[in-house]
Amino acid sequence: MRDDSLFDNRLRDDPREVIHHSPMGLRQWVAVALMIGLNALDGFDVLSSAFAAPGIAREWGVGRDALGVVLSMELIGMGFGSIVMGGAADRFGRRPTILACLVVMTLGMGLATTATGPAMLGGWRLLTGLGIGGMLAATNAVVAEISSVKGRSLALSLMVIGYPLGATVGGMIAAVLLRSGEWRHVFAFGALATACFLPLVHVFVPETPAWFLARRPTDALARINRSLAAFRLPAALALPPVEPAGARAGLLDILRPGLVGTTVLLTLGYAFHCVTFYYILKWSPKIVADFGYTQAQAASVLVWANLGGALGGGLFGLLMHRFGIKWPTIGVLVAGSLAVCVFGLGASSLDGWRFAVFCTGFTTNAAMVGFYAAFAHGFPARVRATGTGFAIGAGRIGAAGSPILAGELFHAAGLSLLTVSVVMALGSLAAAGALLMLRLREA
Repeated sequence: MRDDSLFDNRLRDDPREVIHHSPMGLRQWVAVALMIGLNALDGFDVLSSAFAAPGIAREWGVGRDALGVVLSMELIGMGFGSIVMGGAADRFGRRPTILACLVVMTLGMGLATTATGPAMLGGWRLLTGLGIGGMLAATNAVVAEISSVKGRSLALSLMVIGYPLGATVGGMIAAVLLRSGEWRHVFAFGALATACFLPLVHVFVPETPAWFLARRPTDALARINRSLAAFRLPAALALPPVEPAGARAGLLDILRPGLVGTTVLLTLGYAFHCVTFYYILKWSPKIVADFGYTQAQAASVLVWANLGGALGGGLFGLLMHRFGIKWPTIGVLVAGSLAVCVFGLGASSLDGWRFAVFCTGFTTNAAMVGFYAAFAHGFPARVRATGTGFAIGAGRIGAAGSPILAGELFHAAGLSLLTVSVVMALGSLAAAGALLMLRLREA
């Protein structure tokens, strides 16, 4: 426990100020590290169907149009999960919501190994997506609420780049697992990795003081101080006045004057960008495999996309810390659109494909870092998970059409790779337009 005498007692009348103005200690960084790990887990779980796509298509004789539907199912689940479970995180707490989502994800990944056809696999991927969606809203809120003012930008950036890091490491593991030719091994590994996080979150991630402050249970101060003690922070001496309508905070609050503009623009922007983002992540292994490369080689290309995403997200976090959120995000959205168009030109070698997807991952994931930072800054604590969940959820439901749209453009319309890529790249441009209209508080 830190020496309370070294802390300005004037700040101890508000638990938020205790966290905001205390240097981040080991226990806070451990919790942030677990949130990074959970986002990494999301990265692997979401892309597991993309890693397995060539094997699924070969075993069941699935065409590109039908495969696009299967690849979209977890995105649909993520959309509904973010909306429903995001509200649950504001109502019941961040910690219990994360634990519930881990259980759902473990079941979905495990049951995917029992699938005997595309419809059954799609159902289990839908279930997995429900858990992932709720996780995204809750983890973003946790990182924002346990970080100091000075450490928040770095913590949020690290959390978001956990996604491509998880996909990168998972892709390497998937490439090894797929050498046997059995795509179900990818889902079995995902189920085991997900289950391992249950005891870690239970032990090392307490409920956030901001949630107790927003909900105000009868023993709010005692619970807040237990949470602060778990993070080795000074105890709060009192609580600030209750914010208007704090106890009734819910979905309608983010659609009322004052927040509705932020909600709409962030949701539309995120959805448009996801159309471009998931085109590369969901289709690049199949596209590369169709050029004559093996299933393992195609999976390795996706690893390079996520290596680029991790590097781009990390560097963008530093850029965002210096120049703010809005304009740097608009810049990488435009750059990402151009990178996807270049991907559509194709490549003459495996290294060429890897470089092309590295560039797309670098730019498109950097934009994702910008959106998650905008969610944390755009919504107040009492509706942070609800607002984040709604934006992610509605955005992901719309973005679930990305793999389906690309599949139809390839199959029904018979368009070339370049034409399809140009069409799919328009999503990030539209997202940049939405952010241009957004008035965002940067501090």
